[in-house]
Amino acid sequence: MWDMVLLAPRMRAVLRIVAALIFLEHGTQKLFGFPPPMGGTLPAAVSLLWFGAILELVGGALLVLGLFTRPVAFVLAGEMAFAYWLFHAPRSAFPALNGGDAAILYCFVFLYFVAAGPGAWALDIKLGREPGPISAPPPSRAAP
Repeated sequence: MWDMVLLAPRMRAVLRIVAALIFLEHGTQKLFGFPPPMGGTLPAAVSLLWFGAILELVGGALLVLGLFTRPVAFVLAGEMAFAYWLFHAPRSAFPALNGGDAAILYCFVFLYFVAAGPGAWALDIKLGREPGPISAPPPSRAAP
């Protein structure tokens, strides 16, 4: 049982870091053209897509570090909900057809971090903003 208690915060951190790195990549693609976007165009400065890219870049970086995890995840969940309803839902009612699968998943993964916190390996823990992961109890001695 203690194995699972010890593993959960670390796996939450892995989910946070991997999701944030992929999210960050969307921001670098829109702002810097890396990796090169398939359409080949970057969003116009101070447009909705540009503001979204800023959120993806800065928010993704903060989540990778585990810094201000809960408020950043809340903002990013809102961004993904907004993006889904504004850009994806009008195309079709089905996420598999409207390309909104990732937006929905990001929204709910980020909401999970709002509720559950960053997991292990987060600057929020080092700064005392979040409690650290649970330590294993000392091994019990068998009765003689």
